[in-house]
Amino acid sequence: MRETFVVSAKSNLRARFIRRAGAIAAMAGAIVIAGCSPSTDKSHLAGAPEVSDAGGPPVMRRLTQSQYEQVVSDIFGPTIELGGRFEPDPRENGLLAVGAGKVSVTTSGLQQYDIMARSIAAQVTGEDRRETMIACKPADAGAPDDACAQQFLSKVGRLLYRRSLTQDELSVRVANANAAAGKLGGFYEGLEMGLAGMLVAPQFIFRQETAEPDPENRGLYRLDAFSKASRLSFFLWNSAPDEQLLSAAERGELHDSEGVARQVKRMVASPRLKTGVRALFSDLLEFDKFDELSKDAEIFPKFNFIAAEDAKEQTLRTVVDHLVTQNGDYRDLFTTRKTYLTRLLGALYRVPVVSPDGWEPYEFSEEAQQAGILTHVSFVALHSHPGRTSPTLRGKALREVLLCQKVPDPPGDVDFNIVQDTENPEFKTVRQRLDAHAGEPMCVGCHKITDPMGLALENFDTIGGFRKTENGVPINTSGALDGVSFDDAAGLGRVVRDHPATTSCLVNRVFSYGVGRSPTSGEKEWLDTYIEKVFEEDGYQLPQLLRRIAISDTFFRTSSTEAIANAPAMASAANFKLEN
Repeated sequence: MRETFVVSAKSNLRARFIRRAGAIAAMAGAIVIAGCSPSTDKSHLAGAPEVSDAGGPPVMRRLTQSQYEQVVSDIFGPTIELGGRFEPDPRENGLLAVGAGKVSVTTSGLQQYDIMARSIAAQVTGEDRRETMIACKPADAGAPDDACAQQFLSKVGRLLYRRSLTQDELSVRVANANAAAGKLGGFYEGLEMGLAGMLVAPQFIFRQETAEPDPENRGLYRLDAFSKASRLSFFLWNSAPDEQLLSAAERGELHDSEGVARQVKRMVASPRLKTGVRALFSDLLEFDKFDELSKDAEIFPKFNFIAAEDAKEQTLRTVVDHLVTQNGDYRDLFTTRKTYLTRLLGALYRVPVVSPDGWEPYEFSEEAQQAGILTHVSFVALHSHPGRTSPTLRGKALREVLLCQKVPDPPGDVDFNIVQDTENPEFKTVRQRLDAHAGEPMCVGCHKITDPMGLALENFDTIGGFRKTENGVPINTSGALDGVSFDDAAGLGRVVRDHPATTSCLVNRVFSYGVGRSPTSGEKEWLDTYIEKVFEEDGYQLPQLLRRIAISDTFFRTSSTEAIANAPAMASAANFKLEN
């Protein structure tokens, strides 16, 4: 495949040697896709039922922002600055991980990838990092060096592309680096261009799964070993496969159920699982919306960008500690009073925090209404308006995010004046305003399934501060969720904890997160009848759930189809110019 080049904002000569991504649709047409058969050894999944269909097709997914950042950090170190910005990741079926399979890269997005590629490459090959980043040294730093360029680009390319480069790919990369070195006056300048080309290539930006004929089951197909390695690694670690996993793929061990089980055991035991769980819950809890969160500064001067970041971090630290460090019951996330706070968060919660700078563990008292992640600033602030609370938004988020129950959108002609008028002396509390608003026939249905849960959180204002009254009137937080009553926020947490949809929602979302699509009907049946059952038997422990899914044949199944439908296409370099 011939190289394509673009014009660099820095230098026409430099950019000539940066490989542009090109049309990914052409690549997609070359992918072999079809059904995959289960492996023959099921000793690690004794009692697991067969899935009634072949699963979904292989998925081509653009790296999400968090994945891109994590891969760069893992390969080149956490001090590398990206130097660009990302286009928004779309959300589908509640997950960015699923939306990533439906997205293309726009011309402006491609420009940002180019900026980041050049920035990363310049830092990696710069004088202050090259001694540690590049294992070899050229014979003459002022001239091309085939051997050193090949050694570096081969090693880095294997990690970036999540597979070994073909000889043709490596030869082209080395030739480009050497040509650039000759034109730009030095080996490291040429290597910078070679690395930048890899970082803007579709093989890096997109996770392209490939299917191959299954030699043990004629007429059927399976994911190739490197596709399996990537699926496992991004699922458990939110990053590209490490050297051990790539080597296992090369040896064919990932086509054996015991080989997969060995790798999954190692990966679940790794400290990197915490990174993967953080990414999983950032996606599940829709924390990308914090980028757009704003509060009325005149009403809530304590809330700023740092407070928003701390709120998100508080919940993620709580989740990781409870689910990974303590290996706790997932359901207890909705009742636990243990968390982590900074002094800024302490001011919002109105509790003392000793540490002047940084995080410290904190446990709310039994009398406090702060119990579980529903009462965290991250939840009540994210699902509120800038200047006032919203029981409807909070209840809708609980239904959709945590119970996987879709709430219909309101009709376009709904009158919200009563709800928004906080100065009306007739309706002093939000409950009174909602009762008056929901009395309209077109509104009652939706508000009935959202407002009771949201009203239970009314003791918390739009930035998480606790209050007992609104406009001098005591706040009534009682209600019911699907027929089960509660008196307050802590009671709501207990009801959510024991709701059957709480765990079934997690099981389905975790599987979709891993495979990049919604479950097929056969997979849904397998999740509902088998995985939910063993999740319960395992004490609702998340690491066990991740392991159960990752070692299953179902996780790697592919359906029979001839091409990837709606494959994402990247802007062509021929139609794109960077401004000087």
